[in-house]
Amino acid sequence: MRNLAIDIGNTGTKYGIFEAGALVEQGYFEGQQELPEVLLNQTFDHAIVASVAAGATSIKERLLVSGKLLELTPQAALPVINLYKTPQTLGADRIAAAVGANYLFPGRNCLVFDAGTCITHDFVDAQAQYQGGGIAPGLKMKFKALHTFTQRLPLVQQTEQKFPLTGKTTEESILSGVLAGSVAELNGFIQSYSQKAADLVVILCGGDAAFFESNLKGRIFVIPELVLIGLHRILTHNV
Repeated sequence: MRNLAIDIGNTGTKYGIFEAGALVEQGYFEGQQELPEVLLNQTFDHAIVASVAAGATSIKERLLVSGKLLELTPQAALPVINLYKTPQTLGADRIAAAVGANYLFPGRNCLVFDAGTCITHDFVDAQAQYQGGGIAPGLKMKFKALHTFTQRLPLVQQTEQKFPLTGKTTEESILSGVLAGSVAELNGFIQSYSQKAADLVVILCGGDAAFFESNLKGRIFVIPELVLIGLHRILTHNV
């Protein structure tokens, strides 16, 4: 069985090819409409496409799939219980990450942070119930917002993992506010969820996962392919 999972994000698209349930190949390409040649020249048994933006229809039309071609919508059957009050507004990447966490850590309380364009956190409990989570600006968005919505603050680029706790220049102060503030934000969520959920598993994915991995407290699992794994789990649940 050769299956395909496609995750269309805000700035680019990730894909994963699965054989016998295992992720054997993955890639990334810019944009949300065009598929790389490596995918256009293959026929897949089943495929799933998820999008937080646009482009799902265009990509689906260009895939060669002999079996089921599933688009992740609020109506799709899930292997977890979705307790979100407005499932029609829930990002496909968020529920896929929660499903992936539940699949990799069955019977455990899982807190997932996806640190990308936005920083989201999502909680799926030991009974495979997706409870919800939160959405906040990502690191680049915070830097850009400070510059865009003020008159004099510069646009600061994050160039390294280290950052000052106490900024002694305006640039250092922005680095402290954004980076140290974001680390404190995630550590606070971890502490709060640990108090309400025993044996909590904390999982990181997304483009800024490496930054948080080196700065957060406690044991953290970094699983960059978590959303793809969750998408494939949803696909197999529907086949």
